[in-house]
Amino acid sequence: MLDIRWIRDNPEAFDRGLARRGLAPMAATILGLDREWRAAQTAAEQNQAARGKLGQEMAAARAKGGEAADALMRRMAESKERQAALEAEAARLREAIDAALAPLPNIPADDVPDGKDAADNKLLREVGARPQFAFKPKDHAALGEALGQMDFARAARISGARFVVLSGGLARLERALGQFMLDLHTREFGYTEVAPPLLVRDEAVFGTGQLPKFAGDLFRTTTGLWLIPTAEVSLTNLAREEIVDEDRLPLRYTALTPCFRSEAGAAGKDTRGMIRQHQFDKVELVSIAHPDKSADEHERMIRCAEEVLKRLGLAYRVMLLCSGDMGASARKTYDIEVWLPGEGHGAGAYREISSCSNCGDYQARRMDARFKAKGGKGTRFVHTLNGSGLAVGRALIAVMENYQRADGSIALPDALKPYMGGIEVIAGGV
Repeated sequence: MLDIRWIRDNPEAFDRGLARRGLAPMAATILGLDREWRAAQTAAEQNQAARGKLGQEMAAARAKGGEAADALMRRMAESKERQAALEAEAARLREAIDAALAPLPNIPADDVPDGKDAADNKLLREVGARPQFAFKPKDHAALGEALGQMDFARAARISGARFVVLSGGLARLERALGQFMLDLHTREFGYTEVAPPLLVRDEAVFGTGQLPKFAGDLFRTTTGLWLIPTAEVSLTNLAREEIVDEDRLPLRYTALTPCFRSEAGAAGKDTRGMIRQHQFDKVELVSIAHPDKSADEHERMIRCAEEVLKRLGLAYRVMLLCSGDMGASARKTYDIEVWLPGEGHGAGAYREISSCSNCGDYQARRMDARFKAKGGKGTRFVHTLNGSGLAVGRALIAVMENYQRADGSIALPDALKPYMGGIEVIAGGV
């Protein structure tokens, strides 16, 4: 949620920020509602003060009795009705302001490049050497099906499109990847492991910004709960309606969970293989940070995510997303794209495997997540950050395609061998 006080003080900057997101100006509309709301609030306060004086006059008049007391009682009744009407109007206007602000995205940071889509993202760095093959590399679907350990047809009979059944070595490899990532983030980077709920209430999904605008991207149960599209929802909402002592910041959480997405906006995209699934595992990173330190926390988070790929020996690049390609809650986002040599019929391509975003106080305002400054008065909203550390399914794809052999077997990176029970190569039946 955007800060109405900031919009009052910076209406031109607000409209420029919306324009960078490809949206029409909203300052005049929102500030018009805001003026009406403040006027209603002022009128209600003035009426309440007048009622106080009337009450004093009526108490004195009652002691004397007579028509004066009766007249004051009528005026008091009329004032009570007016008070109820003014408060109802103020509440209606406040709801109208919140309804106007709720679907609006965050304002991009100043150093975010302008642009419409991924073509306008900025390359920051490329890391690692792409593998060279003496044969034409296959994509993960062809490799997995040939191994007999990746079955899309059976998954479709069970659940429909965009599901997969993994078995044998590939099922173990997926588990190993998740455990490796969790161990790295908890043992070396100081994140606290959490096992959070996978079903959440409306308020939780609203808090992180998926509602109201992106309900179509989610799955909802018949009881009204939502399946999490990412553990960001559960982990970030740990700070919901909390006031944290400044000394405890930053709070760093990580979780390995299934994630569920309807992919309503991805019809026809990535229909082959595991790139875009309705259900997938992901290791999520979330930080609840001091506003003055969230930029540094963002840089730290992206380094933690990158380290996973470095340990796995995978080539990747880091992109700074443009204003038109960021998620709605983010004010600045880095994407990590891993090299997949089997993409494009063996031509290879970079594909996203992590997004790390600084959301500023946008989510904190929606969740009422604050901190109390040491030695100071009052509270301030925290800043929230989230990132993939990493998407496990896409990491599985990357390992398969980058470590494939001519015979269709998959060698394993050294970092994963301790998690594979002595297996060093995944071949048919293993």
